[in-house]
Amino acid sequence: MERRVVITGLGAITPIGNTVEEMWRGIENKVCGIDKITQFDCSDYKTSLAAEIKNYDPLQHFEVKQAKRLDRSSQLAIIAAREAFKDSGITSDNTDLERVGIFVSSGIAGLITIEEQAENYWKKGHGRLSPMFIPMSIANMPAGNVAIELGLKGESISIVTACASSTNAIGEAYKTIKYGSEDAILAGGSEGAICGMGIAGFENMKALSNATDRNRASIPFDKERNGFVMGEGAGVLVLEELEHAKKRGAKIYAEVIGYGATSDAYHITSPAPDGEGGARAMKRAIEDAHIKPEQIDYINAHGTSTHLNDATETMAIKTALGEASKKVAISSTKGNTGHLLGGAGAVETIICTKAIENKLIPPTINYKEKDEECDLDIVPNEPRKAELKIVMSNSLGFGGHNASIILKKYEE
Repeated sequence: MERRVVITGLGAITPIGNTVEEMWRGIENKVCGIDKITQFDCSDYKTSLAAEIKNYDPLQHFEVKQAKRLDRSSQLAIIAAREAFKDSGITSDNTDLERVGIFVSSGIAGLITIEEQAENYWKKGHGRLSPMFIPMSIANMPAGNVAIELGLKGESISIVTACASSTNAIGEAYKTIKYGSEDAILAGGSEGAICGMGIAGFENMKALSNATDRNRASIPFDKERNGFVMGEGAGVLVLEELEHAKKRGAKIYAEVIGYGATSDAYHITSPAPDGEGGARAMKRAIEDAHIKPEQIDYINAHGTSTHLNDATETMAIKTALGEASKKVAISSTKGNTGHLLGGAGAVETIICTKAIENKLIPPTINYKEKDEECDLDIVPNEPRKAELKIVMSNSLGFGGHNASIILKKYEE
């Protein structure tokens, strides 16, 4: 028997707010979290802007020893998970923690640690490589560290599908609960890859915006878009079986009703022509949710601000929704947060959840120049009041990974 899955906890740390409520106020107030890079000297790089977390001091969250043993991606995952877990009200008194899973992903995970330790290796020799290098850098450790931090002993999984990672994590968590394997799962993702190697890698493949004006750098669906802006942060949601949540009196934010994932099988970085892979993921999610396309009120688009992504995602939405695509509200919040890579889908699913709760569609900020290739209703510049019953969030990753998740306003 299929079980209903609801969202009972939210946690986030992002460039526009270090908690969920701070982040949501940033969305409401059209805050742009992009600014000059401060984490390393980028004076000889073409890229000068990123979306960094503001006022972040690891020692405000961790003891010195623990902070030194955690890569930034794990630190951020733990901070978001703590908030989500506390928000959910789950304890060992009301829940069997052996049936609480951890599906926390990262696209790159320990890149900052890899960069630091590679420098040690080449300058000082192999004997000076930290014994913590491997456990700090491997991609499963955000999930592993969250489990250790909170004492959760259910299924622990890290899905690495580039920028679709945390949407896949949420979707697979939804399925795992739906079919009875766990009662609750902390699902989401984190990324902390703003470093010389991370920026250089994306810059040299010409994926990053070279804009110097922070308000014209991440401009999804704008004709002048020329690349994405690297962001950092984490988002974690507590997904829970409905009856279990009701039994312990949990606050229910929304219901997860659909999930679809596909592969382009086309190219290592470019999306499939006409966005057909993304369209199939959306169609699968719609079928899984047992809804019609015209029932979707809002789509939080992947909307990275690269030429190819925004144009092909527009085509994908048209293919998946047909005539309904002309009426649905669509926006990208990456103008606010930058692109959090493996953490993007989770943060954007949280934004969708808050949009339902607050009856407000987030805008696509900093939009100026209309593009005939991106001709859907992208909610330019100003938030829009609306009753939202069903919303979708899309994530599309290098390697041709596509994932869509559908949420519904909770009703008994």
